[in-house]
Amino acid sequence: MTQTTMDDDEQLRRLRWQCRRGMLELDHLFSRFLELGYADLTPADRLLFTELLREQDQDLHNLLISRSELPEARYRELIEQIRAVASESGG
Repeated sequence: MTQTTMDDDEQLRRLRWQCRRGMLELDHLFSRFLELGYADLTPADRLLFTELLREQDQDLHNLLISRSELPEARYRELIEQIRAVASESGG
């Protein structure tokens, strides 16, 4: 196993932990996205995803599930990708 592969594995472990939220709906949504959509993100979008995970659960719920207006335009495309993966996966 190369150092890059080990670093990637460690990053995914950290992200899996960060995707565990206080709301079951968010847990499911983020876990499915990490499993099915994260690998397709650019390095910049992966960083943005990590930043998104720092938001409060209620704010994330409003953005992802209730579909409230996005306070920051920089998240718009990523939020749409997460929603698309969730709808494709039956979630």
